[in-house]
Amino acid sequence: MALSGKKVCFMTGATGILGGEIALSVAGQGYTVFFTYNSSEEKAAKTLEKIRWISPESRMVRCDVSKRSAIAGAFAAFRQHFDRLDLLIASASNFYTTPLLDVTEEEWDNLVDTNLKGTFFTMQEAVKIMQKQSFIARIITITDISANLVWRNFAPYTVSKAGIQHLTKIFAKTCAPGILVNSIAPGAVTINPEKEMDSEEEMIKKIPLKRLGDPLDIIKTITFLLESDYITGQVISVDGGRLLQ
Repeated sequence: MALSGKKVCFMTGATGILGGEIALSVAGQGYTVFFTYNSSEEKAAKTLEKIRWISPESRMVRCDVSKRSAIAGAFAAFRQHFDRLDLLIASASNFYTTPLLDVTEEEWDNLVDTNLKGTFFTMQEAVKIMQKQSFIARIITITDISANLVWRNFAPYTVSKAGIQHLTKIFAKTCAPGILVNSIAPGAVTINPEKEMDSEEEMIKKIPLKRLGDPLDIIKTITFLLESDYITGQVISVDGGRLLQ
């Protein structure tokens, strides 16, 4: 059982470009990181290797977050090694183009179950642990500014992200004061849906700060939320002002 006073983070979606950077940053801030992966075991193993250089007790487990039973299994594995949970980062997400009139039931279920359903049940399991603790814990969901934009070819994706933002507020109100729950909504950072619609130059024209985002912009926002104890139920857009357009 690993405890010894060290903070512990449970994270989904740590094997992507942005997720991997977030996981490394959290480890660098003193957390042991327990993260899930689904199909990319080789990529997950490389991520874990990097994290363990900073946080040797970190671990990973396979989990298809679209399935409630798999999430429960991942948390059961988590409890075998850790008896505290300081931070949940819910970042697991599927994304691909789905033209509105061609969306299939399979595509809808895949996107909404992974993104929205998976986040809900992950948050639910985390809260069951956090609410028994005597210290303040935190949940951060990673969403997308597309929740507030109209992307005709990404309806299941954007609906799922809008749903997560609303869930964030519900959990924040329900779990206060012991658990702080917030969401970060990146704009064009690394791989973004808009890249399939616009060139980089066209994307930058839509951003008042005239540059694409960087993973460090998201990491700084996470650090801000980790240091704050008076913010909950908020969706923080990190988009260079994109939503102002």
